[in-house]
Amino acid sequence: MRNYSIAALPGDGIGPECMDATLHVLDRVQEVCPLRLNIERHAAGAEHFLEHGTALPDKVLQRCLDADAVLLAAIGLPDVRKPDGTEVQPEMMMGLRRALGLYAAVRPVKLFPGVDSPLTTAAAGIDMVIVRENLEGLFASFGGGCQLNDQLATDTIVITREGTRRVVEYAFELSRRRNGRPRDGRRQVACVDKANVFRSFAFFRKVFQEVADRYPDVDSNAVYVDAMSLYMVTSPSDWDVLVMENQFGDILSDLGAALVGGLGLGPSAEIGQEHALFQPSHGSAPQLAGKNVANPLATILSAAMMLDWLGQRYSDPVARAAADAIDQAVISVLSEREIRTADLGGTSSTREVASAVADAISVNQKIAL
Repeated sequence: MRNYSIAALPGDGIGPECMDATLHVLDRVQEVCPLRLNIERHAAGAEHFLEHGTALPDKVLQRCLDADAVLLAAIGLPDVRKPDGTEVQPEMMMGLRRALGLYAAVRPVKLFPGVDSPLTTAAAGIDMVIVRENLEGLFASFGGGCQLNDQLATDTIVITREGTRRVVEYAFELSRRRNGRPRDGRRQVACVDKANVFRSFAFFRKVFQEVADRYPDVDSNAVYVDAMSLYMVTSPSDWDVLVMENQFGDILSDLGAALVGGLGLGPSAEIGQEHALFQPSHGSAPQLAGKNVANPLATILSAAMMLDWLGQRYSDPVARAAADAIDQAVISVLSEREIRTADLGGTSSTREVASAVADAISVNQKIAL
């Protein structure tokens, strides 16, 4: 039996409630499969900044570096700001990404059974993944940029061959592990860019094509970002894996969440060569904090992505089976349409949703290896 060390950061707002719900599900998973997770909770985020003057203490960062994986709930509070007027959340996230080398942000966009999409074009299903380069692009200017005499401000986009190569390779390897696009099952990676206007994106596309040539078993194409924002709405079943620059991925991943039930169903992973971090896509929603009404499924599904990554990294079928157990339990709960939080049209509490997922694991997912 393999033991994994997990650094858990409950965060701010609804983060601690969603973390508690997720840990309840992970406890149930460990009851039904030979898997052990040594989970240590660490304080970080806006509340920690208020009390101690830092959002990400050096000791917590070291714990994240030492852990097998990091599980992060929502962080940040809009009223907690640094002296320059900016929120503390971006500084903490960029600090984690840079320290852990998390070059690929992975955002599944999947329409679950029992969840209604606002699209009439979703009949064939929606199951795509947005892979966002996570350290370069426009976000490379974070902490830099230039403002001149309160009259002019600039930020610089950064695209490197190495940064592009590794995130595109990740996208193709991911497509190989998936079942292809819903429309016909074909594996496909699409480069999303603005190569008709900017040299940086033309270079991104050039490197993309060089990598694509090494994956003849996976279809490849390139689409301008404005066109892709249309195609995601008009033909969502045509797409498998989309890979793109940081800022474009930041925008299109929220569009994707809107197509499949909202950010409450939006898990994410940030992957590096040696480390990985998993977190929900939504914010801390401080107006809901402490009311036991937040949707915990994005955090729960992020934990499933964590187990799947651990299974891939360490060739551990138990961890991968545990990830599938959580996914199938969430599908079971959503398919029944009885237990769901207000954002999905229901009246269930955070704890009720977590208990329903845990119970579904007990009933349906006894894992035999």
